[in-house]
Amino acid sequence: MTGAPVPIFSWPPHEDRVETIFTRLSGVMPEPRTELRFQDPYTLVVAVALSAQATDVSVNKATERLFAVADTPAKMLALGEAGLIPYIASIGLYRNKARNLIALSRIILEQHGGV
Repeated sequence: MTGAPVPIFSWPPHEDRVETIFTRLSGVMPEPRTELRFQDPYTLVVAVALSAQATDVSVNKATERLFAVADTPAKMLALGEAGLIPYIASIGLYRNKARNLIALSRIILEQHGGV
């Protein structure tokens, strides 16, 4: 067999290895940007969760309407899974994503004080 050796990865990764990776990435892209529209860490994680198997354009269209009514974990939980679906139905896998966003919001509220 030829070529470079295959690195062995472990979890959790060693902190020095993570730091090396971030240093290299910041050298190439010092100010990374995303096309996803968000206002804060919560809306970013929601947009990222919705972006799986979807385009940023379709996610931005859905989140523009969604974040107008549910831009915090508490508001998302109040909306509920059934209330969330109409906002994200244009995005693939929307039923699973709705269930996961409700679970995510609950975890953020219950285990992380809403932050």
